[in-house]
Amino acid sequence: MVASGVTTAQPVAFAANGLEGRYATALYDLAAEQKQLDSVLEQGAALARLIDESAPLRTVLEDRRLDVLVSRKALAAVLEAQGFGQTIQNFVGVVADNRRLPVLRRVLAALEALAVSRRGEVLAEVVSAAPLSAEQRAQLQARLAEAGYSRLNIRERVDSSLLGGLVVRVGAKLYDASLKTRLFRLHYAMKGAA
Repeated sequence: MVASGVTTAQPVAFAANGLEGRYATALYDLAAEQKQLDSVLEQGAALARLIDESAPLRTVLEDRRLDVLVSRKALAAVLEAQGFGQTIQNFVGVVADNRRLPVLRRVLAALEALAVSRRGEVLAEVVSAAPLSAEQRAQLQARLAEAGYSRLNIRERVDSSLLGGLVVRVGAKLYDASLKTRLFRLHYAMKGAA
């Protein structure tokens, strides 16, 4: 069940490119300067999970028709109610004031990637049709270690539309061993033969 075709590669350094990278770098540097880095990284991950799990919150973030002050107040209330620290609250306020709320989730992903990169690790995103068992997780880590990814931070996600197998993204490399992709390739191969 492990992706095949993995080649040896070195860890990819985080590049603070684009809007998301600049915001993530600014938050990371501020948190490090205030000696709150671990707390801010933990809260950033918690906010990312909250955004992923809350459709109403995503609606507030993505709806450009909402007034900036209304969006900012709504987010401030949510963040305070959820117990987020002042640094995260202020950061989200700046993002709202700059009309960048639609990219907040991507900024948080860039923050995680930046933290992983600065620790000398590589982020591997693993999407599977069902949650991985401990044995499957160990096999995956072993295969990725064989491919040269020894310091790895694995983020798992379940997507039942894959039908089976998994998709692994390490840096810019994508290894797709999902049943959905295999069926898709077979479908087009059969079309070409007809």
